Amino acid sequence: MKRLDLSTPRQRRRLGVHYDPDAFGQFSESIARYLGTARFLVWQSFVIAVWVSWNYVMPAAIQFDPNKRGLVLLTLVLSLQASYAAPLILLAQNRQEERDRTTTDNDRRTAERTQADTEFLAREIASVRLSLADVPTSSELQDHLDRLSEAIERMTERLDKMEAARQKQQ
Repeated sequence: MKRLDLSTPRQRRRLGVHYDPDAFGQFSESIARYLGTARFLVWQSFVIAVWVSWNYVMPAAIQFDPNKRGLVLLTLVLSLQASYAAPLILLAQNRQEERDRTTTDNDRRTAERTQADTEFLAREIASVRLSLADVPTSSELQDHLDRLSEAIERMTERLDKMEAARQKQQ
């Protein structure tokens, strides 16, 4: 059958299982989270205790993993569990490392932006301080006003004296 859509290149035909890596990763993380709980350890211990007790206590006719053979089936089940649990846990750890790396990169970029913003604000504050250094304070203005008032009073007195002297001359 020919493809009618020629806008995408043809992929090689692959034999095997196709799966969604993200969904499988989430599944493996959920298993790894459960395997790391006390609940799992309690249930596993309970199952093993029942298994061993059954195969020691019950008559040989109904034992499914006889003690005489060394509980071979139990060993096989636990080995199978371990052989699947280890890669799932590693996959979950790898996904967590990738998330941690992404978070660290984001934190680093945020810290760089924050530092740049802080440096900019420090320069702006320094600029404002320098600008404010040239602005007179209210006490300086009051001193200038007092001196101007005194100078005006002296000039007024001189003008009054000069006016009085002119009137005497006339």
